[in-house]
Amino acid sequence: MITDGHGTPLAVILTGGNRNDVTRLLPLLDATPPVRGRGGRPRRKPDSLFAGRGYDHGVHRDQVRAGGIVSAIARRRTRYGTGLGAYRWVIERAFARLRGFRRCGSVGSGKPASMERFSDSSAA
Repeated sequence: MITDGHGTPLAVILTGGNRNDVTRLLPLLDATPPVRGRGGRPRRKPDSLFAGRGYDHGVHRDQVRAGGIVSAIARRRTRYGTGLGAYRWVIERAFARLRGFRRCGSVGSGKPASMERFSDSSAA
């Protein structure tokens, strides 16, 4: 899931239970719809990206940077306390809201297609 700075879901892509989420990082960035903001054309890509240690991979980090996005991705095998928690709670709160919709439920409670349709309708 990718959200704006206020926690509003912009795009959701489901992955399998045994897949790394980092494999869907670039398609998720491409799936982000235009976002209205200041005057002018709507932005197609975010200004910055905050992500946890699970997204720390050199190839993906370089591709995000090549796309003109400033990334703050926590490094693996480093001490905790980098300060990303101040931004991470926004996405955690968005996941909690999605889980609050009882129909979406927990892992394995429904078919992936129905969960994806439901999460897309909540992200709209």
